[in-house]
Amino acid sequence: MLVLSTIGGIFSALTLGIIAMAISVGGVLWMYGRDLPNHEQLAQYTPPTISRIYSGEGRLMDEFARERRLFAPAEEIPDLVKQAFISAEDKNFYQHAGYDPRAIVSAAVDAVASGGREVRGASTITQQVMKNFLLTSDRSAERKVKEIILASRIEETLGKEDILELYLNEIFLGQNSYGVAAAAQTYFNKILDELTLGEAAYLATLPKRPSTLHPVRNMEYAIERRNYVLREMFQNGYITRAEMLDEQQKPLLTVQSGHYQPFRAALPDRDYFTDEIRRQLTRDFGEEEFFTQGFTVRATVDANMQNVAATALRRALESYDRNAGVWRGTGKTVPVETLTDDMAWRDALAGVSVARDIDLGNRWFPAVVMEVADQTLTLGVEDIDGQVSVPREDIQWLRGDFFDNFEPGDVVHVRRMTDDSDNSLIRWSLRQVPEVQGGFMAMDVNTGRVIAMQGGFSYQHSVFNRATQATRQPGSSFKPFVYAAALDSGYQPNTIIVDAPIEIVSGGEIWRPKNASNRFYGPAPLRTGIERSRNLMTVRLAQDVGMNVVASYAERFGVYDEMDELLANSLGSQESTLYKMVSAYAMFANGGERVEPTLVDRIQDRYGRTVFKHDQRSCLDCEQFATLSEGYGPRIVSNRERVMDPITAYQLTSMMKGVVDRGTASGTVNLPVPIAGKTGTTNDAKDVWFVGFSSTIVAGCYIGYDRPRSMGRGASGGGMCGPVFNEFMSEAIKEYGGGPFEVPPGGYFVKIDRFTGARLPDDATGDYVVSEYFRDGDDPFLGLGGTIIDGGFAMAGDLPLFGRGQGDESEAPLDSEVQTSTGQTVVVPGRASFGSLSTGGLY
Repeated sequence: MLVLSTIGGIFSALTLGIIAMAISVGGVLWMYGRDLPNHEQLAQYTPPTISRIYSGEGRLMDEFARERRLFAPAEEIPDLVKQAFISAEDKNFYQHAGYDPRAIVSAAVDAVASGGREVRGASTITQQVMKNFLLTSDRSAERKVKEIILASRIEETLGKEDILELYLNEIFLGQNSYGVAAAAQTYFNKILDELTLGEAAYLATLPKRPSTLHPVRNMEYAIERRNYVLREMFQNGYITRAEMLDEQQKPLLTVQSGHYQPFRAALPDRDYFTDEIRRQLTRDFGEEEFFTQGFTVRATVDANMQNVAATALRRALESYDRNAGVWRGTGKTVPVETLTDDMAWRDALAGVSVARDIDLGNRWFPAVVMEVADQTLTLGVEDIDGQVSVPREDIQWLRGDFFDNFEPGDVVHVRRMTDDSDNSLIRWSLRQVPEVQGGFMAMDVNTGRVIAMQGGFSYQHSVFNRATQATRQPGSSFKPFVYAAALDSGYQPNTIIVDAPIEIVSGGEIWRPKNASNRFYGPAPLRTGIERSRNLMTVRLAQDVGMNVVASYAERFGVYDEMDELLANSLGSQESTLYKMVSAYAMFANGGERVEPTLVDRIQDRYGRTVFKHDQRSCLDCEQFATLSEGYGPRIVSNRERVMDPITAYQLTSMMKGVVDRGTASGTVNLPVPIAGKTGTTNDAKDVWFVGFSSTIVAGCYIGYDRPRSMGRGASGGGMCGPVFNEFMSEAIKEYGGGPFEVPPGGYFVKIDRFTGARLPDDATGDYVVSEYFRDGDDPFLGLGGTIIDGGFAMAGDLPLFGRGQGDESEAPLDSEVQTSTGQTVVVPGRASFGSLSTGGLY
């Protein structure tokens, strides 16, 4: 009886103990199971992924992300990769229900046996998913309990492959790589399908300690852990012993060890274009969205034209800089004591932050001065074996000799100077990034697609984009908007404007605007004000039209958000950006339709859905294109807003064509198709501009110091920006064509003397003959067409005015002969002076 009683007591105690334990466990689970995050949200989880920018040809240009992650669906992840991670992290993954009791007990036994010195985790892959997505990473019993509860719940909601997909795409694997697809690129520059068995095993070692398993700094330990994973894969039956032994004998070859090219090596250097896309899309979509939602962005850039634009602008900036004859260098040095050790100075030079994205003539290399001599400068050049010498003749352009300008340890730029015929080396040549800067931009006049944008000499030298971010005075390049306002207000191309001195009292001070030549030219037609960039004519015209009207036009074209109605602003004294100016000129070129500039054609989300499309025009016949009758093509219907009368746009384009043909840009812009444009040079030549267009492409350039200061008496928009435009458009015309500007209906041509505004016979020819376009019903010699505009400014006394046809620097006869097509010669008298004109008729 005593035995039975003892057994019964023990049984009762055990039963009560089990009941108590069950109640305790149930209480713990109930207590910690309350208020847990909703695990079902993981079924709709979309991990942060990389946003990528592609060219129009589909070439990857750049990528942006906070966490470098490439999402890989479970079905696209090779079994080899899955098996490696399962063997390393959770060999019972396919058997347990979210947590592994055996692993928990085993870890507890090991901890007790080691006296707490060896505490290893027992978390399953499912538990790690819960920790990474829904919980914190703190080491506590409470977090562990919550982890187990959530893991068991998620196993009821998602399948094993879905859980594994979440894990393999979310896990951090070092080097800013999240997920196995990104890590495969980072460490081996491979896609998942290309990974070898040993490479997959190495990646599987990284989740717990990515920094301590670096493939170079801790190579031995990394190989040891890789071999451990291979052994686990063999023991789990995923690979054979022979495969295990073969892979364990192989070295660990990675991008970090230099055995593979890094992924970014195949990408072009980041430049102003892609960075501007990043800036605009973070503004439009939000920074968080752009950096995490995996957008696929199709850029408008033309890679070939972008290179042409960069080269043209760099050439102009370097030419101006070298003419100054001052050596500034990079301002960077390496320790002189490293120069005696080849590896030491190369490591030091590699750590110096200087531009490495410049290619002008040839690639510019960073280099360090090794020795300074009278006739040679000895350099150690990055990526070039041995040393090179620069001869004394190479620095004839700068002041002083080698000793005056260089010291050992100086970091400089240098490039090969080669023979154009066979690319053989002539000599090594010193280079420096110019202090003067500038911007360039080109776009399609009909679609607004920006095909090229260069925001400075070098993006790596300065990320500030002078095409979009620099607000500068446009100077005379603003004048077309004054003349557009006048033409749309009833003025005619042959309306006479007085070019004579003006005094304007403003704010208690007297403003005396001047022409660039410091001369005045008397009455002249509207066209001359544009072609010869006459400041005094423009001020008088703006006064007569009204600055409120001029300001409304500038705002309508997007030059300014809000323009101050100050008379000085008619000469471009209010700041704008090159981006806005080029966009506005496009509306002259396309006949007066609004066109919004864009750097992006289309944006798609991670699922391929289009979230932005720039071109909203519709194609009426594209669906039945194959059935269209011979000689007919699809019709593109534009729904764009009209900002300017098409006849006004053509009249202004014709005048701006005169700027290129015989005006301020005639000396530097010479192209095989009709070109219209306008130069701009601000006071003291602090900013110089040229914006021009063909029938297909509009492009603009500005050059100036970042901290505005005079560039000297010889600086001008035509002289400095004209060659940049000409070099770019020479190539653009080959690709995009060009032709006569389209003449809108509703008007007629009249032959006009471009100096006096007088009507000429229809068959008249000569240098002074121009065909002006007038609206049907308008008489160019009545109303404003026959009026002399002085802007209401009083004049006193006789003024020595320049004669007919006289330019800024040259003398010309007062009278001129014009020959008609019949051979008849007509003498056109010179213009009158103010002394011979009735002041009563003028004012």
